[in-house]
Amino acid sequence: MKMKPLAAALLAGGVLGASAASAFDLPPWLRLDRSSTAAATAGAAAATTAATAAPVAPIPAQGTVPDYRAIFKQAGPAVVGITVEGMHKASAEEQGLPEGLENDPFFQFFRGMPGFGQRGRGANPSVPFRGQGSGFIVAADGLILTNAHVVREAKEVTVKLGDRREFSAKVLGSDPVTDIAVLRIDAKGLPTVRLGDPRRLEVGDPVMAIGAPYGFEQTATTGIVSAKGRSLPGDAVVPFIQTDAAVNPGNSGGPLLDGGGAVVGINAQIYSQSGGFQGLSFSIPIDVALKVKDQIVATGRAQHARLGVSIQDLNQGLAESFGLERPDGALVAAVQPGSAAAKGGLKPGDVITEVNGQAVERSGSLSTLIGMSAPGERVKLKVWRDKSWRELEVKLGSAEATTASADDPSRPEGMQLGLALRPLTRDEQRQVHVDGGLLVQDVDGPAARAGVERGDVLLAINGQPVQSIEQVQAVLKSKPRHVALLVQRDGETIFVPIRIG
Repeated sequence: MKMKPLAAALLAGGVLGASAASAFDLPPWLRLDRSSTAAATAGAAAATTAATAAPVAPIPAQGTVPDYRAIFKQAGPAVVGITVEGMHKASAEEQGLPEGLENDPFFQFFRGMPGFGQRGRGANPSVPFRGQGSGFIVAADGLILTNAHVVREAKEVTVKLGDRREFSAKVLGSDPVTDIAVLRIDAKGLPTVRLGDPRRLEVGDPVMAIGAPYGFEQTATTGIVSAKGRSLPGDAVVPFIQTDAAVNPGNSGGPLLDGGGAVVGINAQIYSQSGGFQGLSFSIPIDVALKVKDQIVATGRAQHARLGVSIQDLNQGLAESFGLERPDGALVAAVQPGSAAAKGGLKPGDVITEVNGQAVERSGSLSTLIGMSAPGERVKLKVWRDKSWRELEVKLGSAEATTASADDPSRPEGMQLGLALRPLTRDEQRQVHVDGGLLVQDVDGPAARAGVERGDVLLAINGQPVQSIEQVQAVLKSKPRHVALLVQRDGETIFVPIRIG
């Protein structure tokens, strides 16, 4: 089974129990603290410059069942459909290639022939695409939240309101790390959703999703919270809310609503073998989305901190070998040279169990706590090492993708490798099906003469897998006269030998 990021028209959300107290005597699982709701609403309003709509009242439950009819009537008008158009790199199927032929070792002999596409070396075929997704209005002056993958590569974005009016939208910014995008349309006095607190959710709470699955606008589905704090492959920063509310392609970016009608998440992925809903859907908690939204509105982009370690979960056997009673914490498997972790004194074999006093039960918890911190922030880590506890303070680095030269500046001109590299984003890693790797942004000198091209993905140097520019520079510090690069190009992996100097 595979994770499906409801691309170009993905998921919608669900409804979770979170009614505020009213004239009704509600059961404890449906009560929501008024101060938390007010704080979340106030935070969203402060991030926009225009006046927001009048506060939206919580929906009281009828007995022990949420009033789904009232929830839909209240939140539905603020849920929008999103249509995107643009150009993207053609897949083998879009080029008319027989399925699986690109992976055939004899495919190179058919390149350029009629009926076999134009995937020759240096070609970069693009085709037009059109996709659909969902979103919801968080400010009455036209601020909209959706998924980053919904608007990826889009040249035109159209938003269709619940009253069928359509507006051209501007993408204020998107964050592939958390899969959040912020749009704005030129409109005033729009209906808005009420924002909730996902930290109050419990497994078993009811949820509702509203969106446009397969283009069917204003579709509502219901379910329960199946799990919290899920860490998914390639999305370690986000502690996903898992639900069984039915979501399908076209629901992406739609809201997940609790039993009181407040938005607690943005639907983003499904776990599916067929490409459609199979009982497992995942939503980005709204507090994560709002933090990203505030950064994008203020600066046009979102920033995330980076520790610079490779981590894994503990099991009982590993825990016992390290002298721990329980398999709680994140095991440090590797520390990247020159990273914040290296400067802070972390070592392979350390088990991180707390960040600023917050427990780290699994590796995904550490990724979330670090990824949602700000670059430059100092954090205190509780670490188990050599069967004793110690505390380390680390100044976090930045996870922002930057381009840097792989060369050692102390080497004379002509003895340089000639590569400008940057780490791949998680979204790019998914597209080219690699874990790690560096994108070749520019190339000259020995690397260019050896045949390395812009757009290649550097996977390893001299047999050592690379995920950071520092790892490449560490190999070059020994001043080798020859290196072997493992690169991926057009879906193929090749070795490129380079003579330096």
